[in-house]
Amino acid sequence: MEKDSVGELEIPVDSYYGVHSLRAKINFPITTQQLDPDFIVSLAQVKKATALANHKLGLLPEEKTKAIVGAADEIIAGQFHDSFIVDPIQGGAGTSSNMNVNEVITNRAIEILGGVKGDFSVIHPNDDVNKGQSTNDVYPTAGKLTMLKKIPLLEAELERLMDIFEVKAEEFKDILKLGRTQLSDAVPITLGQEFHAYYSVTKRNLRRLKDVRKEMEAINLGGTAIGTGITAHPELSATVLPILNMITDENLDITDDLVDGTQNIEQYVVLSDVLKSIAISLSKISNDIRLLSSGPNSGIGEIKIPARQNGSSIMPGKINPVIPEVMTQCSFVVMGNNAIIGAAAEAGQLELNAFEPVVFYKLIESFQVLTNGIGTFIDHCIAGIEANEEKCFDNLERSTYLATVLSETVGYTKAAEIAQISLETGRTIRDIAESEGIKVKSQESVRASIR
Repeated sequence: MEKDSVGELEIPVDSYYGVHSLRAKINFPITTQQLDPDFIVSLAQVKKATALANHKLGLLPEEKTKAIVGAADEIIAGQFHDSFIVDPIQGGAGTSSNMNVNEVITNRAIEILGGVKGDFSVIHPNDDVNKGQSTNDVYPTAGKLTMLKKIPLLEAELERLMDIFEVKAEEFKDILKLGRTQLSDAVPITLGQEFHAYYSVTKRNLRRLKDVRKEMEAINLGGTAIGTGITAHPELSATVLPILNMITDENLDITDDLVDGTQNIEQYVVLSDVLKSIAISLSKISNDIRLLSSGPNSGIGEIKIPARQNGSSIMPGKINPVIPEVMTQCSFVVMGNNAIIGAAAEAGQLELNAFEPVVFYKLIESFQVLTNGIGTFIDHCIAGIEANEEKCFDNLERSTYLATVLSETVGYTKAAEIAQISLETGRTIRDIAESEGIKVKSQESVRASIR
């Protein structure tokens, strides 16, 4: 049995969590999911760093410090993650997850010292593991560290996507096709130019993601409850920072205003906005690919995408663009999460925002669906796209694009007249113009004139 201020609970003898964690598990059966492994590691890294800092400041004995650091290192290495039982979405601004890591480290550290789990006279979860800390500086610091762990994974997939778009742009650079505005026939473009535009927007989004790292590097560790540093050594922030940077191999800094750093979480909105921008671009590209590959007989059909699975339980032979469809759905998730994150950031009051748990949960989900979605988009769709050159040629010839080209020589009014005849009769612009003795550029000449 373990006791807290609410009462007593029976804790399984083989468990490393304690009464606070179990009570939170009972209170918050929300997602039925576990805290993200990177978040668990980040919490342990913060606890390790603060233990070392407190020892350096003369506040934590060497024996306790070594045991706490040893337990934290085991968690960082992936052990005891099954003891993190608190739901990611929780009331209390993350207190339950902070106590979860305090309890697991404490019980394991007690074992390291030869004691029995639950004997807090050896090491105490609040007095020792949480010394000089509050949930309100530990939890957001660990949350930012988690985001810094997720960013490189997404960057790597964006770089892969950018590279494959560049490859396709080169592969398709000489294939002239019809450009379209507002889903209506417009003027010629090369298929390579379309894919190069996808490369460019991906490159721009990758730059935004790299730039937003700095928003996650400013932490409020040492500010404790509301940023005033109550219960913490006045030198804790300065002492713990280089230790935490060494442990995490990050370039963190203490925020200039710890009260502001505890009250306001708009930096997560900035990060989420970048993820939303990536999602919007990917959804647009996915929809383009669905349109350009539509058919195979009665659609645009200017590109061919890999067939991944049967498309219908009733229509034999039907193949659907399932990979662009799933990429679009991933984008929907990110856009929806962005709205939740914005609402949560706005909902804070006075000295603290209590809604960081849902912010971190949704940011982690956004990173996950984007990173995984882009991976399958590359491997199962983009890399295997082929041009349907015959369809590109036919669609271009049957369009009214040559009217625009003719307007340079015969004027807008005459070109419009020819275009109207084409629409009414089904004859091509080229056929009508040549029948009237008007010289028309070949597709090769048009392609040569495109920048």
